[in-house]
Amino acid sequence: MKVLVVGGGGREHAVIRKLRENKGITEIYALPGNGGIAADAKCEPIAATDISGITAFAVEKGIDYAVVTPDDPLVLGCVDALEEKGIPCFGPRANAAIIEGSKVFSKNLMKKYGIPTARYETFDDLDAALAYLETAPMPTVIKADGLALGKGVIIARNLAEARTAVIDMMQNARFGKSGERVVIEEFLEGPEVSVLAFTDGKTIKPMVSSMDHKRAGDNDTGLNTGGMGTVAPNPYYTEAVAARCMEEIFLPTIAAMNAEGRPFKGCLYFGLMITKDGPKVIEYNCRFGDPETQVVLPLLESDLFTIMRAVTEERLAETEVTFSDKNACCVILASKGYPESYQKGYQLLIPETVREQVFVAGAKLQDGQLLTSGGRVVGCTAVADTLPEAIHDAYEIAGQVHFENAYCRRDIGARALKAAQED
Repeated sequence: MKVLVVGGGGREHAVIRKLRENKGITEIYALPGNGGIAADAKCEPIAATDISGITAFAVEKGIDYAVVTPDDPLVLGCVDALEEKGIPCFGPRANAAIIEGSKVFSKNLMKKYGIPTARYETFDDLDAALAYLETAPMPTVIKADGLALGKGVIIARNLAEARTAVIDMMQNARFGKSGERVVIEEFLEGPEVSVLAFTDGKTIKPMVSSMDHKRAGDNDTGLNTGGMGTVAPNPYYTEAVAARCMEEIFLPTIAAMNAEGRPFKGCLYFGLMITKDGPKVIEYNCRFGDPETQVVLPLLESDLFTIMRAVTEERLAETEVTFSDKNACCVILASKGYPESYQKGYQLLIPETVREQVFVAGAKLQDGQLLTSGGRVVGCTAVADTLPEAIHDAYEIAGQVHFENAYCRRDIGARALKAAQED
């Protein structure tokens, strides 16, 4: 069985490592992959957004199954193109991937079908958006409509910051075409929870919950990033909260997408906030989260490839999906300066003793050496019986990985520990 994984980050490395556990898979290709992934899959320099190139490669190599993980190719219709060539895929078609591709679409979907979320207004006219801000309560949240590498969300504490954010997006094109339309929404308060879920459009089976750490600096300071670390499970996601989410959010979302003629098959990511009024949706993603995947998949006890094929073939209801009751922590080592400007090309050293616990996100192979090539370079993941042990072990692993100008947050999991102690 030849399997193709589209993408080239730490999330894809975690997916590939898990797929390797299936003995029926004889070859795994990664497009484009990266220098670290090259130790676990055959990498080819075809961009994840090169849909025609990916399709031609899959046909040429006789790929039996494809896993499309990043948001861009999903929104661009990579699954549609591969399926048209007779290649079964894990991931939503473009008409369902819009749930992440357009925040205006997803907010309108939630409003139409009564799925709890923050109050909001949408704008494609700058003057109208600025006029609305004059009466909007502060703080407020400004979101670019389209994809922006997880960075198109600004929490504005006052009117001046809100005006700057809207002008940056709509007039100065800070996020390109993604910011031509914006969502201005109510600022919600409460702990955040990430829940990834397998769904075949009929059945939905949530994975273990997780907690992301988006800000670049300790104590949630600094700029938003793609994620500086994660822990799983999330102590705020209690059985009672999970039951409410299933009834009020998860099942209604699947039903809403079906009602719209956009059945969702793949991994649907729910970004949630547990407010005083109950759980509400902050955002949907149409794929595995990054770096949530790096803590969730190591806890998966069932075979990932079996689950993925069941999703594709709409057999999820009869397929086992079980997770360990252990804890996991992932610490991201990033290049100093990320998420703004940073230096690349430093030698990356990963000892063989921890290689299986390190997921490579931003590195290239050159003359047999790994060199840094991205902002987030590696994710160091540990699994342990308790959360304090998992956090301790993840930092121990991170301490053994070396490259110049490396930095990481030193408080990954601190909020989760505090919550667990208060419980």
